[in-house]
Amino acid sequence: AQRIFTRHARRNCGESARTVAMRTLLTEETVKVPKGCKITIKSKIVEVSGKHGSLKRDFKHLPIELMLADGGKKVIARMYFAKSKQCSMLNTVCSHISNLFEGVTKKFEYKMRLVYAHFPINVNIINGGKTIEIRNFLGEKVVRTVHMLPGIAVEKSSNTKDEIIVSGTDIELAGRSTALIHQSCLCKKKDIRKFLDGIYVSSHGVHEE
Repeated sequence: AQRIFTRHARRNCGESARTVAMRTLLTEETVKVPKGCKITIKSKIVEVSGKHGSLKRDFKHLPIELMLADGGKKVIARMYFAKSKQCSMLNTVCSHISNLFEGVTKKFEYKMRLVYAHFPINVNIINGGKTIEIRNFLGEKVVRTVHMLPGIAVEKSSNTKDEIIVSGTDIELAGRSTALIHQSCLCKKKDIRKFLDGIYVSSHGVHEE
């Protein structure tokens, strides 16, 4: 009985060894820390600070390992025994961290254009760029008020007519703020192929100073 058990054990060990050899043991991605940025990682919570402020992001929901290397000049993201779909999480995490770096050093900027055919859209920015009031949309008397998310500011463009600029350090909050403005000016119960009035995003990216 002991010999049979040993043979089965060897055979099982061989099968498991072949299975492990087919899988990726370690997958690793790195992100360089730009100059002027400070980063701290504690319990998968990443906090980045720069000249435009600080941002924090939590990655506790992902089965990854985050650490600093080269004296805080490089961020390493690791994952063990990951499949192809799980490896995509590493690229996502690195993209989020890169957006944090760009946000605190350069800021993100969304440019929106006021589009109208007959009734000109009037925009009034109040509360120090934290709130925008939209009037005369399709000739309506309703005043549409949109509040920006924390850390996001809106202003009128000084160079282009009928253009507003939404800027902030957090790319997600900036994008959500532009979505709130766009969704507040939707043509309801009309043919959207003909009624094209509204406020649309014309361009977005990093604000180059």
